[in-house]
Amino acid sequence: MAVVMALGLFFAVGLALMAGYPVAFTLAGVALIFAGIGSLTGQFDPVFLEAFPNRVFGIMTNETLIAVPVFVFMGVMLERSKLADQLLRSLAQIMRGMPGGLGLAVVVVGALMAASTGIVGATVVTMGLISLPTMLRKGYDPAVATGTICAAGTLGQIIPPSIVLVMLADVLSNAYQQAQLQLGSYSPKTVSVGELFAGALLPGLVLVGFYLLYLFLLAWSRPKLMPPDTAGDGERVGLGRLLVLASGPLVLIVAVLGSILKGIATPTEAASVGAVGAMLLAIIGRQFTLRTLKDVVYRTTRITAMVFMILLGASLFSLVFRGLGGDEMIADFLTGLPGGVVTALLLVMLVMFLLGFVLDFIEITFVVVPIVGPVLMAMGLDPIWLGVMIALNLQTSFLTPPFGFSLFYLRGVCPPEVPTGAIYRGVMPFIAIQLLVLVLLAAFPAIVTWLPSVIYTG
Repeated sequence: MAVVMALGLFFAVGLALMAGYPVAFTLAGVALIFAGIGSLTGQFDPVFLEAFPNRVFGIMTNETLIAVPVFVFMGVMLERSKLADQLLRSLAQIMRGMPGGLGLAVVVVGALMAASTGIVGATVVTMGLISLPTMLRKGYDPAVATGTICAAGTLGQIIPPSIVLVMLADVLSNAYQQAQLQLGSYSPKTVSVGELFAGALLPGLVLVGFYLLYLFLLAWSRPKLMPPDTAGDGERVGLGRLLVLASGPLVLIVAVLGSILKGIATPTEAASVGAVGAMLLAIIGRQFTLRTLKDVVYRTTRITAMVFMILLGASLFSLVFRGLGGDEMIADFLTGLPGGVVTALLLVMLVMFLLGFVLDFIEITFVVVPIVGPVLMAMGLDPIWLGVMIALNLQTSFLTPPFGFSLFYLRGVCPPEVPTGAIYRGVMPFIAIQLLVLVLLAAFPAIVTWLPSVIYTG
């Protein structure tokens, strides 16, 4: 009976979310309803709920999670500084005579802004507003233009420093400790944000490289889809000007990411450096005003409140789910599958991919990963490799029609003459590229694990 209630809890949450109710309150509210029913029927021990205050206090004192609002502030401030606009225009001017030059510039700037901001929605919208009208005006095929922007915008999910990787590292660390305790290790190791950043760095660069290679080959084989800018409006931009514009984000990335990887600063300290650096770049670019600061602080507060409310709701959900025996049910199911860990991993990845159509990365990280993570790591999977695979899998989900979040973000800023079907067609090659990278990481895990082992174990 308890197992039936655990499954019912999961499906009830899914139905409530699809009905449009807020995620955080849905997770907590539905969990409390099932806890009440379970208590009345003798299927749930209310003692489990006594652990909730301790979980709230743990969230409040978690130093890793303090980095989230600071990284959000850095990303929103960089978005308002209009650096992406200036970089894209300058790089496009330099590459104006090359077929596909503007598309290649979009990917490069998207990667830079992804590493600087780490906010997928903001990057997609910003790149769409800046580059899409120009690409269409230069004769780019709408499908190629929109697909390139969507793919470049989602790089913020896998390229560190990324907000989603910070949250995933915290959840994976707890799940990894649970897995080790289940295996009888009473001095469990942890997974740090720096290790996950290091693990995601090479896969992120590989993904960018494949994007650029695809666009280069497409422009070379079918130049009509991505014509060169022979007219070239605006003044010529020199390489020196481009280097000056790019130096700001690059210095910021090196300062934040380098200090974390080298162990000089904690993620929160490094994020603080990045936030101050973002304000300095806005001041240098003459985009910093009190109104801008007020808007950035307001947006940061809204995003941070959303993240932590979801985390609190997910904590209550996981307590009730565990009290109903749901975690044991999942563990028995995954470990009993034919094919062992390979089949279990494929099934979990498929479920997460489908959930990515209706849930944001934050909900999946806080709800699903704590349930399946300990089981998969107890079966022998490396936590850093698993984290990067999850991040890349969800990034692919967010690109996939018809429900990918990135597609909705771009659709909101697309001109009416660009059909939704063009966006769907445009992202298909990039989805194939991401699936190829997933296969590469599965076949060669060292792409993920090599850099963390060099940096943290020598």
